[in-house]
Amino acid sequence: MVEEVVLPVYGWECVPSGMHSANSALDGRKLGSSPLCVATLKSGPRCLNDEMSANFADDIIDHAAAWAGSWNAEQIDFTYGVLYGTQKQSNKKDWHILRNLRDKVPAQPQGRMIVSPDGRWDCEYVMGALKVRASVRIGIDWWTHLGGRDCLVEVLCALVRACIMPTQTQARLAGENSIPDLAEIISLRGFPSSYNVSVLQRSQLPWLFLMASHFCDELA
Repeated sequence: MVEEVVLPVYGWECVPSGMHSANSALDGRKLGSSPLCVATLKSGPRCLNDEMSANFADDIIDHAAAWAGSWNAEQIDFTYGVLYGTQKQSNKKDWHILRNLRDKVPAQPQGRMIVSPDGRWDCEYVMGALKVRASVRIGIDWWTHLGGRDCLVEVLCALVRACIMPTQTQARLAGENSIPDLAEIISLRGFPSSYNVSVLQRSQLPWLFLMASHFCDELA
């Protein structure tokens, strides 16, 4: 759904990514971007192991020139995009993609790091005439990169409107549940009656808060 429905809304397109092809590490690219923005998408912040992190670094090193050639680009902006979570919730295996780039790029002919990932979630290197930036963007950071400041709220509101009828809200959230702090997450206490997300009814707000809780370390 994200690749085929959401990406086009924000000026991106789905990239066909057959196994063992130059595009196997890509899921989307931003149309008309300069530098060329490409991304791979993963569902959550703990999707990788050490071997996969190393493989992603190899894919970037091996195929960045082909991506640039396919879309007539002189610079690449690659994002490992995580659809929910935070940096704190990550097991840091995604960051290890950047660490592997730091370690592998200087061993390549004409490879040179120009921005180290140490202490940050991105890095930059050059390979011959090609300049590559690689970033790990988790949760809100990814959605902001995709469609701007309001992108995440727009997507969450669209999901609420598509799936939750206002009359169903209280009944479906009532009763036993397996989320210990659910009552606190969905509570409207402290929110004045004037608090408004214009496309939602007030009875739908608990569902908005429930989804938003997956994109922050603490709801405040």
